[in-house]
Amino acid sequence: MKFEPLELDGLIRISLESIEDSRGAFARQFCSREFSKNNLNTNWVQMNHSVNKASSTIRGLHFQRPPFHEVKMVRCLRGRVFDIAVDLRADSPSFGQWHGEELSDQNGRALYIPAGFAHGFQVLEPDSELFYWHSNFYEPDSEGGVNPLDPLLGIDWPLPPETMSPRDQKLPQLSEIDPIKL
Repeated sequence: MKFEPLELDGLIRISLESIEDSRGAFARQFCSREFSKNNLNTNWVQMNHSVNKASSTIRGLHFQRPPFHEVKMVRCLRGRVFDIAVDLRADSPSFGQWHGEELSDQNGRALYIPAGFAHGFQVLEPDSELFYWHSNFYEPDSEGGVNPLDPLLGIDWPLPPETMSPRDQKLPQLSEIDPIKL
């Protein structure tokens, strides 16, 4: 695995190092020793699978408030998505800034998202599937979100947004949420 720090502190791109031969390919998705060596979370308590039927669908931007804040790692198993992480940490110089990363079954990348970030994505190909690793259990009373179409965020979505859940459409603007104090 290759660990590449991105411009927002704590956000990491993880690329697979695939071994290929006539049978196919093999790559490690996770290695506790390598994650520890890079000062990354090694305790994953919940894993989720997201199936997304239509292109242009947007999911997110979601987070959990302390004490149930979580680290996430997201990988695209099939198709392509534009994955977004938004820094919501109270004392961060990059508060309100976002990073977008194309994740696909072809590029084999994962995005490691530290606690204090909101996460979401836009589906770029029909029938795209994502696999999420979570460092904390889902706690409904602790969930929060930011509207992915908030002009203050200015996310440059690759496709015109067409489908969002009613819940995500009603998420507050960045200016209406309290920064996350970790």
